[in-house]
Amino acid sequence: MEIAFIALGSNLGNRLARLQQAVDGLQKISGHLRCSPVYEGAAHTLYPEDVFPDFLNAVVEVHTRLGKNDLLDYCQKLERKAKRQRQRPYAPRTLDIDILTLGRITCSTDRIILPHPRLQERRFVLQPWHDLAPNSYIPSPVNAIVSEVLARCKDQADLIKSSWKLTIEGRVGGAGR
Repeated sequence: MEIAFIALGSNLGNRLARLQQAVDGLQKISGHLRCSPVYEGAAHTLYPEDVFPDFLNAVVEVHTRLGKNDLLDYCQKLERKAKRQRQRPYAPRTLDIDILTLGRITCSTDRIILPHPRLQERRFVLQPWHDLAPNSYIPSPVNAIVSEVLARCKDQADLIKSSWKLTIEGRVGGAGR
């Protein structure tokens, strides 16, 4: 069993329902699952003229037996179920699921890079992850725990910690549960 940390995001449609849909799907492959608080923040864009709806973001801890490729396939299946369309980078999306880490596995293939290559630049990933598991180790090339990476993060985007909660099997899935 490996522990994966997975980022969830949505900025189209019923954003909270999409995040909950992802959590419900991930429960099916997990022996244990925990959820961070939900944060809201502006969408990152490639061009200053792009104005997109705000994102809801969360991070989940998933204990799974799936290997990296099977986990990626499963996450992409959940995105398709949520009618995600891959138009262009940074485009609005109904559901975005990114595998941040899977145990201490490091890899770089055409399909997957672990740890996620831009996690250090994304406060909207690091803050909820920190709330959930601040001492989680991020393997090479990062070689640091989440709290250290968050402290060094140059992304100063405003994030609002929402009162919305994601549920796990009928219970609130906040940090420490």
